Amino acid sequence: MQKTNQDISGDSLVSNTIGVITQHIRLNELGPGDRLPSETNLAKELSVSRTVVREAFKSLAAMRLINLSAGKRATVAHLDHGAMSLMIEHGVVTEQISVQQIYDVRRAIETRTVTLASLRRTEAEAQTILYHAAQMRTQVENPDLVMEHDLAFHLEIAKASRNPIFSMIVGAFQGVSRQSWSVGWRSRTEPSQRLAMAQTHVDIADAIATGDPQKANALMTTHFNDSIKALLDAGMS
Repeated sequence: MQKTNQDISGDSLVSNTIGVITQHIRLNELGPGDRLPSETNLAKELSVSRTVVREAFKSLAAMRLINLSAGKRATVAHLDHGAMSLMIEHGVVTEQISVQQIYDVRRAIETRTVTLASLRRTEAEAQTILYHAAQMRTQVENPDLVMEHDLAFHLEIAKASRNPIFSMIVGAFQGVSRQSWSVGWRSRTEPSQRLAMAQTHVDIADAIATGDPQKANALMTTHFNDSIKALLDAGMS
C-alpha cells in the first residue's frame, strides 16, 4: 500500500488516504462485505495519525463506498444511489440543475431501461411491474399511494434492465421526483387526466410483460412528454 506524506496539510493527508484506501480495494479485488484493514494498521502503514484514517473512512462512508459500524472493521459497501441523489438534490436546491433538465435526462434513460426490461425481465419482475401499475390505477383517488407505486414502478423497470448503473441513476432521481410529483399531479385537474396517466403505466407494464420493446419505448416517451408538459403547465422549470 502506497504511503502518504506527513509534511502536507491535514486535508491533503485525508484526501491522499482516501485515494490509498480506494486503491487498496481495487488492487486486492475486494467486493461488497469484504473487510478493510483496521484504523490502527492503516495509520501505521501510511505513517499518518488514526484521526486522518478515521476522517478518510468517514468521507468514504458518506460517499456510500464503505460501511462503518461501531466496534467493527470497515467493509466495502454494496452499490448505493444515495451519494448521487444528494448531489442531484443539491444541484436543484442551488439552481444549478432544473427539474425540467432532470426529466429530460430521465426520459432518455428510462426509454432505454424500458426497452431492455421488455427483453430481459423475468416473469416475477414483469408481475411486480404490473402490480405497481395496477395499484396506481386502483388507488387513483389517493395521490400519496399513487406516487409510491409510481416511484416503485420506474425503479423496478430499471432493475429489470439488468444494468445496475441504470438502477442507481433512476434511484438517485427519486428524491427530486418526490418533490415535483405532486406538482405534476395537481396540474392534472380533471379525474380523467389522472386516470389516463395511471393507465399509461398499465399499458407500459403490459408491453413489458408481453415482450414488446418498441411499444414500451413509445409509451414511455409519451409518458415523459406528458409529464414534462404537466410540470411546465404548473410553472415548474
